[in-house]
Amino acid sequence: MAAVTIRNLSDEVHRALKLRATRHNRSAEAEMRAILEAAVRPEGRLRLGTALHEIGQRHGVTRADIDAIEQVRDRRPAEPMTFD
Repeated sequence: MAAVTIRNLSDEVHRALKLRATRHNRSAEAEMRAILEAAVRPEGRLRLGTALHEIGQRHGVTRADIDAIEQVRDRRPAEPMTFD
């Protein structure tokens, strides 16, 4: 896992982080991780697998449909494109 160092953090912000962490019963480090996680991976983000599943459900795609595709699918690795 990556480690991050935050330089030049004001004393006021550091105190506020510690207070916030205490309110959430976590360490300051755990609180910072939670804040960063929420900032870059918000709850309302598009989850591709879920979106594809919902589209399939709306259009009546069944397990039998998926099995039929699996039977004819070419499983060989794709060849890289050439631009000659």
